[in-house]
Amino acid sequence: MNSLSILFLSDIFYRFIYYYDLIYSKNTCYYHHKAQNEAKTWTIQPKVGLNIANLTNGDGNKVRTGISAGVELEYHLTDMFSLSSGVVYSMQGCKNKYYANTDLTNKLDYINIPIIANVYVAKGLAVKLGVQPGFNIRNKTTGSLGDLPKDTYKDSEVRSFDFSIPMGLSYEYHSFVVDARYNWGLTNVIKNMNHKNSVFQFTLGYKFKL
Repeated sequence: MNSLSILFLSDIFYRFIYYYDLIYSKNTCYYHHKAQNEAKTWTIQPKVGLNIANLTNGDGNKVRTGISAGVELEYHLTDMFSLSSGVVYSMQGCKNKYYANTDLTNKLDYINIPIIANVYVAKGLAVKLGVQPGFNIRNKTTGSLGDLPKDTYKDSEVRSFDFSIPMGLSYEYHSFVVDARYNWGLTNVIKNMNHKNSVFQFTLGYKFKL
């Protein structure tokens, strides 16, 4: 991660904290009458959903759709602010057609560990921002390359570790949670190549109080 990325992330973090303080100071009295989450409580949320994934800076790359499934644990520091983390299985990668007779699917699956700050700006509605280390558990390319028959390949240059910035929104209603986030990849997926993960993730979960 270069110094420009670090400065950019620092700016995002400070803006996030600033707007949290602004929202909290203006809405605390109102929100206590509408609060859905009690301070100093824990919840656990199994979740499953859909990924729309791609790799950046690739000619001919198309999105690969796949499954996202996991569980997240959340701790509410206040009625409006919480921290959450979890373990998520995430099907990522892309499809590509570099040439007319090429049809490949890059299957890059990860175990991701999102660490998220959540600000509840209204009852049930949260704005999310965090960091996410990930670990590649499958690296497989299937399809046909030129005149060669359909086959399965493995790219030995795929990195085992990935780091991204998750950001998004979630809405909770009667303990059901709809979550939409974008995972912005910061590390190169393949050694010596400027391809990064780019993943839109949509999930449905259910919260249990602990």
